[in-house]
Amino acid sequence: KLQSLKPLWALKPPNRTFHGHPRLLISDVHSQYESIRRGKQEIPKYFNFASDVLDKWSEIEKVGKRPSNPAFWWINGKGEEVKWSFEELGVLSRKVANVLTKDCGLQKGDRLILILPRIPEWWLAKVACMRAGIVLIPGTSQLSAKDILYRLQASKATCIITTDKLAPAVDSVASQCQLLKTKLMVSKGSREGWLNFTELYQNQSADHSCIKTRIEDPMIIFFTSGTTGSPKMTQHSQGSLGFRPLLSERYWLDLTPSDMIWNTADTGWILTSIASFFDPWVFGSCIFIHNLPQTESAVILNTLCRFPIDALVGAPTLFRMLVQNDLSKYKFMNLKYCMSGGEPLNPEVMEQWKSQTGLDIHEVYGQTETGIICSVFKGMKIKPGSMGKAAPLYDVQIIDKNANILPPGQQGEIAVRSKPIRPLGFFSEYLDNPKKTAESERGDFYVTGDRGTVDEDGYFQFIGRDDDIIISSGYRIGPFEVESALIEHPAVVETAVVSSPDPLRGEVVKAFVVLSPTFPSTDLESLTRDLQDHVKKTTAPYKYPRKVEFVKELPKTVTGKIKRNELRNKEWGRI
Repeated sequence: KLQSLKPLWALKPPNRTFHGHPRLLISDVHSQYESIRRGKQEIPKYFNFASDVLDKWSEIEKVGKRPSNPAFWWINGKGEEVKWSFEELGVLSRKVANVLTKDCGLQKGDRLILILPRIPEWWLAKVACMRAGIVLIPGTSQLSAKDILYRLQASKATCIITTDKLAPAVDSVASQCQLLKTKLMVSKGSREGWLNFTELYQNQSADHSCIKTRIEDPMIIFFTSGTTGSPKMTQHSQGSLGFRPLLSERYWLDLTPSDMIWNTADTGWILTSIASFFDPWVFGSCIFIHNLPQTESAVILNTLCRFPIDALVGAPTLFRMLVQNDLSKYKFMNLKYCMSGGEPLNPEVMEQWKSQTGLDIHEVYGQTETGIICSVFKGMKIKPGSMGKAAPLYDVQIIDKNANILPPGQQGEIAVRSKPIRPLGFFSEYLDNPKKTAESERGDFYVTGDRGTVDEDGYFQFIGRDDDIIISSGYRIGPFEVESALIEHPAVVETAVVSSPDPLRGEVVKAFVVLSPTFPSTDLESLTRDLQDHVKKTTAPYKYPRKVEFVKELPKTVTGKIKRNELRNKEWGRI
């Protein structure tokens, strides 16, 4: 099936060295998959990430072929620390697998909701679910009781794991969830009707045989929100998340077993599954985690100075926040590679970060349904405002409403070819929603709902969500370009641009602006004119914000994305 994808393998892996020796494709783990990359072998029928990747690294550790750095390193900023080798991760996750199958009675195919913050138990539970063939449903710790009820009922989950903080919310809705049989709580205390996760796994046997799973078997379900309706259940398989990085991983991370990566995303977001689980562990790299109950600049920067972190992954909000500091005061111990994803990063922020740290920020672009679609690979020329080139496995195009491929420079919808062969990294379906699954495709393409362009060199540029595009007096205006212009102004820390109703033009550009605390804001009328003039000089004059509102903060999702739809709905009187 991969024969038709051969042109996508054109990028040859760089010849890197590891401990003075030529480094092959991720040591012994990758060598067996090289023939698949070359199209000489079919994708395997059976695959399980726990046994086929994690346990392989454990074997490599035992014979001394991997550096002594941990596979997992966790801190909470209060002096507590956890370090696991791949062997220790294997032992502990087998214990948890026995808890799920023996103490909880779960079987292959059962669904389990996991709502935990950035604590080690999240990683143990996730590996354990793979070992037992249980379908995992991650969720953010900021979910309300109503959110939890919807997820329990929609997913038909029979088990939930959460903290003592969220246990009351679960209990308040549990009577409406007839299929929920078992509740596990990560806590030092106890609660009626709940099993203590920690006590159970510490006393369980580590003797567990990993279940055999087909590569198309469901592994994880993400609840992903759209612009309308309830969140959809996006189902991924053992192949789409577990096996995919064995074929295409190098091109956005390219780590070594001696590297350490820190991704600051919330555990409910797919980026944590990609950047803090599957992809680094394919390389045998160390995953670093800080509990981060709150995202604070000083904590982030001091952590980068105190720990040998090689790669940092964060949402644009993280880097916007960090560049507000005097970065010359901080000396990062080992940081060499920075990546940003979730929404576009303003070129001004990239320039500020580069000038103060000497480091580039490599953008990645993807979706819950697809994983990484485009990225700026290591060694690739960085074009400010571009999210890089198409990732291996994916044929990315800009198409029109009739699924015709548009030429370079012409704006259209970002799409990934899904026919005649559905790419390996794609979600399986929107569970129990065949209508939405069918609507996600147009002709031979999966449509992202994002608008963009591609240049002659194959670099893609994000314009905005299809529903974020502003049409004013017949002009189509992407919010990101206006935001990028505004953020160049020294008074602006952060901004969000949406459409606002106008009796003459139909709609106009409105900017919500968060001001820098160091900037005097006594004359806001004058500052508004200054910002408007700045945008007119920086980009096409018709794009300037005719309305400006100064706010203390912008509404955001738990993953750090700005909720433009909330601001837009408010403008149009829909809230």
